Amino acid sequence: MSSTILDTLVAAARASASEREVLTPLAALQQRSAYHAPTLSLKRALTRPDGLSFIAECKGASPSEGVIKPEYKPAEHAAAYKAAAAAAISVLTESSQFGGSLGHLAQVRAAVDLPLLRKDFIVTPYQIAEARAFGADAVLLIAAALDAPTMAELVDRAHALGLSVLLEVHSEAEAEMAHNAVDLATLDAVGVNHRDLTDFSIDLGLSERLMPQLPKGPAKVAESGIAGGDDAARVHAAGADAVLVGTSLMREQDPGRALARLRRETAIAIAARTASIPA
Repeated sequence: MSSTILDTLVAAARASASEREVLTPLAALQQRSAYHAPTLSLKRALTRPDGLSFIAECKGASPSEGVIKPEYKPAEHAAAYKAAAAAAISVLTESSQFGGSLGHLAQVRAAVDLPLLRKDFIVTPYQIAEARAFGADAVLLIAAALDAPTMAELVDRAHALGLSVLLEVHSEAEAEMAHNAVDLATLDAVGVNHRDLTDFSIDLGLSERLMPQLPKGPAKVAESGIAGGDDAARVHAAGADAVLVGTSLMREQDPGRALARLRRETAIAIAARTASIPA
């Protein structure tokens, strides 16, 4: 995904949101029962003293992989993730590249009682309201897709609706911009995306470089490129409270079983790292 394609996706998200707002105005969203339901805290779910938490992702496709799950059943996958002790569920709602929809979010909400993250190119307050109305507890905001005033506006809107915010950065410059736009210490979670959106390359070293610079307070989330327990243990050592894992799980025939295996591998890898530290 080049920056030009990212710009195109953001523009498409904005246009699509405008079309949906005409068809389903804010007043209609506010009539949905989920809009007024209590929300679950993403930060509380991700911060645990005894290890690393997992945000397991439901998505049927991605720009880098194409179709990942031909028989995509988000509610079933989410239930399997819960059984495998996921701390939270991420649900893709972007349709053109990720095979997602707001309907998938509602289906997952009906299937599990874990915190749900709406993952999309969120650039308008209306999309925040949609997330609330379809059962999300949290929204992903991507620093690369926002300017500082819009970021601040969307964070305020999410918090006003009782939603948690996971703010994603990919570089020192984005982290600095986010810090200048909002008080990062007041956020529920800050994520470091290891994937370079210009060439799809993965750099787990980003967590090692950026996480020490992030403020105390928000849960720290390592995103993308976690292929096994050693990767998860590496970002945990860098300061991650949680990892967001999607493609490597959805590739498997049984994503829930894949998550359970990853959690076991991670526990072993973390224990090995701990044992290797001199007393």
